[in-house]
Order: sequence, then structure tokens, then C-alpha cells
Amino acid sequence: MLIIPIKEGENIDRALKRFKRKFDKTGAKRQLNARKQFTKPSVERRAQIQKAQYIQGLRDAEDI
Repeated sequence: MLIIPIKEGENIDRALKRFKRKFDKTGAKRQLNARKQFTKPSVERRAQIQKAQYIQGLRDAEDI
């Protein structure tokens, strides 16, 4: 459970923004969306390989 301490005199919009940012960092929404539908292990592996290739391409381009 996320706890966001609100300082005295703090705007509620600012506290809500902090809550949203903290919630995004936990990855709970991504995990919920991933659990909605079953993905085959081969599809997961393919996605991991594609992500690794993309990151490697960025690192190679950085060295040039």
C-alpha cells in the first residue's frame, strides 16, 4: 500500500501528482494488464530478445 504523507498547507493536486508518480514506479498497472491475458512463453522470449536487440543497438550507436 502506498503512503503519501501530506505536508501542512500542501496543495492536494501536488500530493495527488506525487501519488501518481509513485504508483507508476511500482509497475502495478503494467502487471495488472499483463495478467489480464495469457501470453505464450515463446512470445515472451521473443519480446525479451527484441528488447535486448533494441538496447544493444542503442549502445552500439552511442559508441560511434
